[in-house]
Amino acid sequence: MRIKICGITHSEQAIAIARLGATDLGFIAVPSSPRYLSPSQLLQLGLALTGEQLSVGRIGVFVDASFSSIIENIHMGGLTGVQLHGQETLHYVRELRHSLLRSGFPEIEILKAFRIKTAQDWQMIPSYMPLVDGVLLDAYHPHLMGGTGYTLNWKDLKEFTPTGPWFLAGGLSPDNITDALRHVQPHGIDLSSGVERSPGDKDLERVSLLFKKLINIPLID
Repeated sequence: MRIKICGITHSEQAIAIARLGATDLGFIAVPSSPRYLSPSQLLQLGLALTGEQLSVGRIGVFVDASFSSIIENIHMGGLTGVQLHGQETLHYVRELRHSLLRSGFPEIEILKAFRIKTAQDWQMIPSYMPLVDGVLLDAYHPHLMGGTGYTLNWKDLKEFTPTGPWFLAGGLSPDNITDALRHVQPHGIDLSSGVERSPGDKDLERVSLLFKKLINIPLID
């Protein structure tokens, strides 16, 4: 199972979290976010990871961003994936894939996030599955796009059977991860606020505790 720690802003924390066992690190490329990394900051963080020769996914998180902005961040941070966390349409996703191909990035993973509030939010997911490499389910918040600490109703997710890989997000922490994974078996989990002292400042003790909890849970390969 993939384990993504998102909203990282400090190079030393990124390195430590990768060494603890994270398969993916998430970097927020949304200027309104308290976890925002500018392209130049992302460059420095990416260089630090490269210098340590750490094999870990680097996922940039974007909200209705221009293709040029996404490609700039891929260049600067050596991103391996793009997470779309806004209102991106099917047409947008298709055109982004074409733009990545034209720019020489055919291998870039595309994840589409959905903030689940109503049944209609579920209904749109199948149409995206052929166009993306995976989806991420996050909890709805009326004002914030992510990292809110809100959780989903995990019991409801037992009926969620997408045709491709999916990440569970939304208020996950070392305190509730065991309970969450009793109800659902996602292909990946995504944590942010649940392993923080403050937005963007990760608590390495809580990250370590997360991995200790996961050792005792049967996980999807």
